[in-house]
Amino acid sequence: TEVVAALIWDQDKFMIASAGPQGQGLLWEFVGGKVEPGETKEQALIRECQEELAVTLNVGEVFMDVVHEYPDLTVHLTLFHAATGGVPQKLEHNDIRWITVDEIDQFAFCPADVEILRRLKDAY
Repeated sequence: TEVVAALIWDQDKFMIASAGPQGQGLLWEFVGGKVEPGETKEQALIRECQEELAVTLNVGEVFMDVVHEYPDLTVHLTLFHAATGGVPQKLEHNDIRWITVDEIDQFAFCPADVEILRRLKDAY
């Protein structure tokens, strides 16, 4: 399953969201979602952020790709650097936070994000 997510920075903090009931329970994750048939990854990310946060997204470079195998699903996650226009709204999440790289260990993330978070800690 092709999935896209946004690494959205505000100065030295990046956005994480607590998934709604359909997601990975109350684990934290990057904002994004599945790529629909006929969409590019960038189009999917723009649509998902509009639906979930009511923001316009400017999609930048790919930060990294991860393949993660859950018991029932294999996910190919592409994380893009991105910037938002507007104030994010909690339309589909329990919570949204802005955290520093130093605060990563205080949150329980989805398994697919673990490798990304390790790389973020190394990069920043």
